[in-house]
Amino acid sequence: MMRNARTYPLTRNVARVLTNAVVGLLILATVGCGRRRTPSDTLYVVIESAVRDLDPRFAVTNYDVKLSRLVAPGLTTTDDPSLEPRLALAARIERVDDLVWDAVVRADARFSDGSPVTARDVVFTYMSAMDPSLESLYGRGFRERFAAVRAVDDRRVRFVLNKPLATLMLDLDFGIVSAGAASSDRRFPEGRVIGAGPYAISGTGLDRIDLTRNPYYYGTPPPTEHIVVRSVRDSGARALMMVGGSADVVQNSIRVDLVDEVVKRSGIKLVRGPSTLLSYVAMNNENRYLKDVRVRRAIAYAIDRDSIIAAKFNGYAVKATGLIPPSHWAYYGEVARYDYDPERAQKLLDEAGYPDPDGPGGEPRFTLVFKSSAAQFRLAITRIMAAQLRAVGIGVEVRSFEFGTFFSDLKKGNYDLGWMQTADITDPDHCYSYFHSSRIPTAKNKNFGNRWRYRSADVDRWTERGRRELDPKRRYELYAKVQKRLARDVPIVFLFHEDNLALVSSRVSGYRVMPNARLFGLATTRKQ
Repeated sequence: MMRNARTYPLTRNVARVLTNAVVGLLILATVGCGRRRTPSDTLYVVIESAVRDLDPRFAVTNYDVKLSRLVAPGLTTTDDPSLEPRLALAARIERVDDLVWDAVVRADARFSDGSPVTARDVVFTYMSAMDPSLESLYGRGFRERFAAVRAVDDRRVRFVLNKPLATLMLDLDFGIVSAGAASSDRRFPEGRVIGAGPYAISGTGLDRIDLTRNPYYYGTPPPTEHIVVRSVRDSGARALMMVGGSADVVQNSIRVDLVDEVVKRSGIKLVRGPSTLLSYVAMNNENRYLKDVRVRRAIAYAIDRDSIIAAKFNGYAVKATGLIPPSHWAYYGEVARYDYDPERAQKLLDEAGYPDPDGPGGEPRFTLVFKSSAAQFRLAITRIMAAQLRAVGIGVEVRSFEFGTFFSDLKKGNYDLGWMQTADITDPDHCYSYFHSSRIPTAKNKNFGNRWRYRSADVDRWTERGRRELDPKRRYELYAKVQKRLARDVPIVFLFHEDNLALVSSRVSGYRVMPNARLFGLATTRKQ
């Protein structure tokens, strides 16, 4: 077991060198053939998976959400380097009392068909999302938050809350769509949602979305008139499209260990920024071994995050101490930390009652199944972590699946270990979504976020108070307690926050990477 662990990094490094060499040759060949010159009025953006629906009410995937906000922004937005919610379609948000808030729509807000954005449209958006018959992913959360959403007049919308809600400004970052343009079923013909963002949908096709500048947009007009978004599933193909000039922007869709190679050999620019996403190892806290916190801590000590960041991410990540990234206002860093310490990991396993039966290289203490998506880069890192766990005596069987199957298993609790990534952590209320015991998936609702089945009465109480506490200082103190307890209990292994990395054409300027990894930076991008 120890012998295999020592030889694994060499195999990994050789594979990396070979992969980089092959990609380098392809890049050189592509450059040698000359770069394609695309029209200067059109940005060509490549993403890794197909867009399903740009209607914010039915957006499911990350790319659905990211692109939907270009078409249909909300009353507020977090598309800002600070991540602090700011006004978008709302001219102002007014507090009536702790349970009643009014949002006043901007007088100059227009949909892409020229019609004004009114309170009726806001009510239509939220109430249709809350209607169980439409099965919006956001319906349950809104029903828990809002007792009523109603129009006071043409521009004033009243939100009546079930309880005081500290996250209201964030909840208003939900794309508003046109009530008048929707069909009788409250959806949009051919999926062409009408919103009031900087761009409007001008065409859809297989693995392609066409956007055109909205002439009625209330903000600064985008410098580039058209955007073509293509989904290309192969990472190598995406890299070659950038090098060959048929793509202008690729964000977080090129293997991180190949980014420097692509930039060095092609002259393409790298735009880098911090991320609010967390990569983590999910641990099923109901597993016979993993229910013991000493075993979970041992796993955290056994994973060498520094070497993974250096070897696989080329340094483009920062170690995590919890769910919330260091750049966030709610971050609290005085918590238990789990730097690489295999000896300590082995002692904890001994204390937990799982001694090594026959010493290094023999039989394991026990065996866990480590599940991963079949994506090559993710699977390679899963295997590295598995080798590190084997080195402390934990038997590991790696199994890879198509992402949908893998994610379904995690929601059902059909796993021991699994490597995942969170949504963007824009507010510490995500601690409630991921760790409150009421958010353990059930047969009726498999989409709850506490897929590790963690239970803590204290964390339940603190996160409940945190979402109602309106005083920022007191709220910070509550989430500091939450972060300290989660670091002690290790319900999941907090690995690292991967940087947001965008490769942009030398013809492109003004592109900004947002911490939430959304694509609103396209609205400020100019192409020569």
